[in-house]
Amino acid sequence: MAELKELIAGWAQVGRVEWIGLRPERRAQMRAADSVRVAADGLDGDRARAGKRAVTLVQAEHLAAIGSYLGQGPVVPEVLRRNIVVGGINLAALKGREVRVGEAVLLLTVICAPCSRMEEALGAGGYSAVRGHGGWCAEVVQPGLIRIGDLVAPVD
Repeated sequence: MAELKELIAGWAQVGRVEWIGLRPERRAQMRAADSVRVAADGLDGDRARAGKRAVTLVQAEHLAAIGSYLGQGPVVPEVLRRNIVVGGINLAALKGREVRVGEAVLLLTVICAPCSRMEEALGAGGYSAVRGHGGWCAEVVQPGLIRIGDLVAPVD
């Protein structure tokens, strides 16, 4: 039988970038993009915070889950205010690992907890609907270009 360490290191398939969004300033509308250059301190054109919260990611599969908790269809990525929507790979399983996203390498650091704006954006219960599904924050390890359709996979 496989050791727990081996099981944790495994992954089923590569993911793909499905959506990219930029927040030029606090409380500004999200702007969708087909590609973005990742600099050492975050995404060009985004109000990034250098360090462990430079880039935010969320799984596409969670958009439907959040919507279902609200009694509706999938929420649109702009509402969650995350930078990159990834489909097909479990981001939670990549916590603390370096992940190649297009040409860039990111280190998934901490859960990206919902903010009180989720009540404003999604209505009553919005905050609770996003809990556990709000995505991950990441630090930039290697700058590079990310495009919609790019592969997402652990570096190791």
